[in-house]
Amino acid sequence: MKKILLACCSAALSLAAAAQSGYVPASENIAARQQFADDRFGIFLHWGLYSLLGQGEWVMTNQDIDFREYRKLAGAFAAPAFNAHEWVTAIRQAGARYVCFTTRHHDGFSLFDTAQSDYNVVDASPLGRDVVRELADECRRQGLGIHFYYSLIDWWREDAPRGRTGRGTGRDPRKEDADAYFDFMKAQLTELLTQYGPVGAIWFDGVWDQDQNPGFDWRLDELYGLIHRLQPACLVINNHHLAPFEGEDAQTFERDLPGENSAGLSGQEVSRLPLETCQTMNHSWGYRITDCDYKPVDELVRYLVGAAGRGGNLLLNIGPQPDGRLPEAALERLAGIGEWLERHGETIYGTQAGPVTPRAWGVTTRRGDKVYLHILDWPDTELFVPLQGLRVRQATACDSGERLDFRQNDDGVVIRLGERTATPDHIVVLTIRQ
Repeated sequence: MKKILLACCSAALSLAAAAQSGYVPASENIAARQQFADDRFGIFLHWGLYSLLGQGEWVMTNQDIDFREYRKLAGAFAAPAFNAHEWVTAIRQAGARYVCFTTRHHDGFSLFDTAQSDYNVVDASPLGRDVVRELADECRRQGLGIHFYYSLIDWWREDAPRGRTGRGTGRDPRKEDADAYFDFMKAQLTELLTQYGPVGAIWFDGVWDQDQNPGFDWRLDELYGLIHRLQPACLVINNHHLAPFEGEDAQTFERDLPGENSAGLSGQEVSRLPLETCQTMNHSWGYRITDCDYKPVDELVRYLVGAAGRGGNLLLNIGPQPDGRLPEAALERLAGIGEWLERHGETIYGTQAGPVTPRAWGVTTRRGDKVYLHILDWPDTELFVPLQGLRVRQATACDSGERLDFRQNDDGVVIRLGERTATPDHIVVLTIRQ
């Protein structure tokens, strides 16, 4: 265990040293951070060749598929039902404010028209369309932000540095060439940041692949500097499961709310940067044909509320089907979340974490003179809220508009809740004396 901890610490120090030293965010980046925090809800889309096999996005390494054989999947990637307008419409109606799309996942297949390799959706597949362009354009038409997921690791390219994954894909280790691979990545990032309009964020993944090689240099200073030079407002987010490095503009957590670590991937310290947690609707990121165990709408709403109450966004994942459709179960959940946000969005969008830290009963959010109590676990007919230093002028049930009785002293306020309602989140609005 000591060796593992030392390796992790060494890796963190090495990466931090390699990040964008002396980074000072531009004014437009600061504004973009605030917009990102205000948005509170985004949709993650994992789609690629792996979707055809229906075993999730890690199937290439999990099944040790030879990279030459894996490429043949591109010949079957027709996706006749893919329609960016339908995707974005469903996402917008769900109340999401941005989309994060896998431009290139660990299997190395690019979902955009890149000049850096013919292993891409336009040149190698019967679909023959620039998926990233269609999706980015449609997001802008419908008023949503577009973020680009970009993998730092590649199980298909022979020049890509080997890490702890992708070792069984048949590549010749003698052809590994880190310089060539980093030139490739910088060229692709330049394409994404100069040919696809304003990009809300570049969302990196894969740093953890070299956690057994703490001296490895991911050259994050070069990558982050390139992004901030080409688009100063573009946020840099890196899913490395470590505390943020210089040059990063937001912090993301995987399968856990900020400050929690039930999945074992989010033990890092919570920073003062804008926060985001990514979570799946079922149990998979990429399409998995056997995974029909989707979380109920109520559970997803509670997760969104839990993120907002910790000052963070929810990036909720969907794995589109091989034919290009969003799964029906995902569409049902999008609709359900949209209905809830239509009624209660004011308690989520544009709020900050409330004055009370998360409790057994729920969380709080705040905007201006309003504090929203999100009661996720009904306590009793009365609820004590430790609102020290704030004086309550009025307490109201959000759904009914009914005024609630309360009493307050220096320790906080006790609210008489009234009848329990059959909702995933019973919201009480406190108006604070300014």
